[in-house]
Amino acid sequence: MVAAKVLPLSSSTSLSSSKKYSHFVEPPPNHHHFTPNNLNFKLTATTKSPFITSCLKSSLSLLDSSHGSSIPPQLRVNIYSESLPFIQKFRGKTIVVKYGGAAMKSESLQSSVIRDLVLLSCVGLRIVFVHGGGPEINHWLTRLNIQPNFLNGLRVTDASTMEIVSMVLVGKVNKHLVSLINKAGATAVGLSGIDGRLFTAKPNPNSAQLGFVGDIATVDPSLLFPLINTNHIPVIASVAADEEGQSYNINADTAAGELAAALGAEKLILLTDVVGILEDKEDTGSLVKEIDIKGVKRMVEEGKIAGGMIPKVNCCVRSIAQGVRTASIIDGRVPHSLLLEILTDQGAGTMITG
Repeated sequence: MVAAKVLPLSSSTSLSSSKKYSHFVEPPPNHHHFTPNNLNFKLTATTKSPFITSCLKSSLSLLDSSHGSSIPPQLRVNIYSESLPFIQKFRGKTIVVKYGGAAMKSESLQSSVIRDLVLLSCVGLRIVFVHGGGPEINHWLTRLNIQPNFLNGLRVTDASTMEIVSMVLVGKVNKHLVSLINKAGATAVGLSGIDGRLFTAKPNPNSAQLGFVGDIATVDPSLLFPLINTNHIPVIASVAADEEGQSYNINADTAAGELAAALGAEKLILLTDVVGILEDKEDTGSLVKEIDIKGVKRMVEEGKIAGGMIPKVNCCVRSIAQGVRTASIIDGRVPHSLLLEILTDQGAGTMITG
């Protein structure tokens, strides 16, 4: 996968800072970045349409029903009122959300994530949804008597496995998520990295062992702007093709991070199976709520960030170095963790800043 270049730590490291450390990661060669004028949100006739009213009504009714009974009117009004400053802060901003892990396997958590997305979209956030689907791929490989095989946490992807990955991610998981979002009151459009050359892939350096596992060579998000500007939610499967048309399996975290950078997103959110970055890996109560890039480098050097968290952290650091304002690793096992992260000061995991 695309890895960040970690430079030596300085002796003075802070856990939070407003400074930018854009030199920390070098963007890949020939990487396309788009900052068109139409990224600026405008209240057009489309955004003032009845869509907003019907969408918001649908999502709020779903949110109420998730509690098993109606929220008392005064409490509901108080909740909406307290959310106003956060809605104003993020309204019109692009938020890229990577979806996977436990939040994808559990139907109740999946429902929670979808309701969150629709609600955020209805109040004016521009949501781009990137997903993987490892457990579903494993399920179908097993049904077809193909043994899932992993090397250093990456799926070994031969030609037969790549065919299953494409069918499951693009044909099944992607369209299922689109259907759920549409049912919840928003309008989603399902895509993969192949569509419109959104991602152009290149072989992973360890392709001899990993097969068709790819890195991202270039990103061209121009296909997404008309969708985002007309209140659609792009739902993107992490499959891409190289210049010869060969399909590759792309890590969904990497895809989300590179896309967030190319879109000039305000925020990248990775839904994971952990509470966030921990000061002590054995103590879930030692959550680091906010940390800057220098603090991340320190924790990697000290071994406090290790294993499967390293690619996720590198993905976040890389996106910030390319212009994304903040990146958060949040616990997808917590119901409505997206709303906690965006609409509260408390958040739902670790936020990484420049």
